[in-house]
Amino acid sequence: MESIDYLWKDRKRFLGMPLSFTRYRLSEDRLFCETGFLNVKSDEVLLYRVRDLRLTMSLGQRIFGVGTVCVVSSDKSIPHLDLKNVKDPRTVKELIHKNVEAAKDKRRMRATELLGGEDGPVCQEYGEDAELDTEEDEI
Repeated sequence: MESIDYLWKDRKRFLGMPLSFTRYRLSEDRLFCETGFLNVKSDEVLLYRVRDLRLTMSLGQRIFGVGTVCVVSSDKSIPHLDLKNVKDPRTVKELIHKNVEAAKDKRRMRATELLGGEDGPVCQEYGEDAELDTEEDEI
């Protein structure tokens, strides 16, 4: 079995110190979240499925130099993953963003649009030259 080279590792922090059993890791193609001490739960999100990244920093988090990076993906099991109280969250967000773009380029994914409908959101991929037909609502 091949070992995974991690680009970034951290733990969920309390008062700026890594005193929890929640571990976050980033590889070239996946984002891992592992929680627990005796009963361990491990989740992963493929980077090419990441749709959006958001950074939130409350006043208390800013005092201790931590923040929460919210990862929104098209993954069915983990559509929303929060990397809570990570150190230097702006750098972490940019690192994830760069690796998401590299993973999408590697799979030759140009862009994706989320189109809502009665049955829920539907993903549609299109290339550079493709156009989406839009219907304007009549008043």
